[in-house]
Amino acid sequence: MTMNMIPMCKQTQTLLNVPQSTGGGHGHKFNPRRQKDKVVVVMGATGTGKSKLSIDLATCFPAEIINSDKMQVYEGLDIATNKITREEQRGVPHHLLGFVDPNADFTANDFCDVTCLAVESILGRDRLPIIVGGSNSYVEALIDGYDYNFRSRYDCCFLWVDVSVPVLHSFVSDRVDQMVENGMVEEVRDFFDPNADYTRGIRRAIGVPEFDNLFRNGPLLDEKTRADLLEKAINQVKDNTCKLACRQLDKIRRFRNKGWNLHPLDATEVFRKRGKEANQAWERLVSGPSAVIVSQFLYNVKPEVPTNLAAIRKTATLAAA
Repeated sequence: MTMNMIPMCKQTQTLLNVPQSTGGGHGHKFNPRRQKDKVVVVMGATGTGKSKLSIDLATCFPAEIINSDKMQVYEGLDIATNKITREEQRGVPHHLLGFVDPNADFTANDFCDVTCLAVESILGRDRLPIIVGGSNSYVEALIDGYDYNFRSRYDCCFLWVDVSVPVLHSFVSDRVDQMVENGMVEEVRDFFDPNADYTRGIRRAIGVPEFDNLFRNGPLLDEKTRADLLEKAINQVKDNTCKLACRQLDKIRRFRNKGWNLHPLDATEVFRKRGKEANQAWERLVSGPSAVIVSQFLYNVKPEVPTNLAAIRKTATLAAA
């Protein structure tokens, strides 16, 4: 799957430098009629396009994004943790992205505390908080923890981007190859510490411990043995990423059994296409239907609202005026 990205037009913000004033910002205000404030949560296994969907929604509605990936909260290793790039962010403010010391531990409780502050800050600017990431344990702690305090304060809309497992595994394998081509091995090598603890901080991320044997012993080995270790490490990254995707899917299915109102969006066809056809399938199967769901969630619009994104943006503008 290849989909074109629009260049960003504005610097992103982290929670550490979020302005506290209400209103303002680019775009129209988010001001639906509601009894409780509303939050959108985008879920899915790794590689399914969650970040892309969150950006699509944030350019359709006045919104800001809160990262819920437990490895992407850390500074550094942008390639290995697959952080969304400045270009891909397209000027949409992001929170909880690359702001924690890589050697520190950032727990689910820490995530809940900081996310609640971010949500209130975003709502204070009349914008929609969109929580997106693959760490479902963090999302579960936020939604069902704190004696259900989050649910008592906010209405939540859950979007689930789903891709069939065989198609997703093939894509994940190709994505790892692309990450290697983009410099992941060199990035992780620069971060290597022979005394490091792989149970703490960012070093728990898939794509870090798998290379330990190569970096620790590689300089003492011949070229062929080093090449074999490199290939083995890359294959381990692929295998572990696919296993992670399966665990994520199992967790999401359990959320459904717990009564979470998930809106599944099957993106399998998107990943079977390339270029323009992939973009068209994405809008038809994922971003368009998601915008309709969010429109209904925010503004109580009728189901016959068009799935064309341009029309939905116009509807959202009129509703928030």
